[in-house]
Amino acid sequence: MNGRRGGARWTPPLRRRRGGPAWATQEPTWRQARPALIMDALKRASARPSGNWFVVGASREMAAAGRTYGRTVGGVEVVLWRSDAGALHAGQGVCPHLGAPLRDSRVVCGTLVCHWHGLALNGSPFAGWQPFPVHDDGVLVWVRMDEVGGEEPAERPVVPVRPATGRGVDAVFTVVGRCEPQDVVANRLDPWHGSWFHPYSFVDLAVVREPQDDEDDAFVVDVSFRVAGRLVVPVRAEFTAPEPRTVVMRITDGEGASSVVETHATPLTGPDADGPRTAVVEAVVATSDRQGFALARTAAPVLRPLMRRASARLWRDDLAYAERRWQLRSTGRFPG
Repeated sequence: MNGRRGGARWTPPLRRRRGGPAWATQEPTWRQARPALIMDALKRASARPSGNWFVVGASREMAAAGRTYGRTVGGVEVVLWRSDAGALHAGQGVCPHLGAPLRDSRVVCGTLVCHWHGLALNGSPFAGWQPFPVHDDGVLVWVRMDEVGGEEPAERPVVPVRPATGRGVDAVFTVVGRCEPQDVVANRLDPWHGSWFHPYSFVDLAVVREPQDDEDDAFVVDVSFRVAGRLVVPVRAEFTAPEPRTVVMRITDGEGASSVVETHATPLTGPDADGPRTAVVEAVVATSDRQGFALARTAAPVLRPLMRRASARLWRDDLAYAERRWQLRSTGRFPG
């Protein structure tokens, strides 16, 4: 059923894959997935400035005024809350008076009131309590932790370019693993593992361009997303790392062009902890130029759990990859 809509030839969003090699007979990718190439990409990402900004969760998750939200970044407790007007505040999660966990306190008329002795905080420095700069980009919440990051502070985080506000459907998934942020980033800078490690989601994957230098630093991939059986969605996507703890996959051609998957890695433990723990916060922002996508935006509350479920399935495997990488690195047995 082909036709013309808006002057362009209509094509179905799904394609029926004709045969193709079975999992065990697909083209091996281990020669292309050169450890030195992945490490060079990781080193370039690690050298880019973050301005000490860390992703702490989904904006939607922290939408309600009058509630406290507790997080830990690099071993430092953080408390967040919104005022009655919706302004987001963040700061030390330990009460400077006698150490109460402020994440368990109450917000009264926009003011955080410590539940141990009533110390009231309106988001400004007071009685030894210090706020942290916070940024809500509409999908994710970032907190600037200068002592944890140790870099030159920046006014705003490096937020990836996304579909225009109101044109996409976003979902955020979070999982915690025993590894460091670099292990999460290294996983994402190895696109060659996709159709081998995730055959339930990816087929016919080919890396068509590798990073050349700091100016041309994208992995470009042709891949088909498996929907059901032989039904797939073929796309071209690029992977980039705009800062040390973020990798962005952006669809550049095919169905859902300009959709993004952002993978953010936030360290939870400090250097003195008994082994690292890292939160993987993955934001998927899907969009389409098809007229019917307006229905998807309307159905976003139903779609978000499905999108999070898809992320969870992938990260069940990818976290094992990242944790294995850390285990080998920490014992000096990592190849190369």
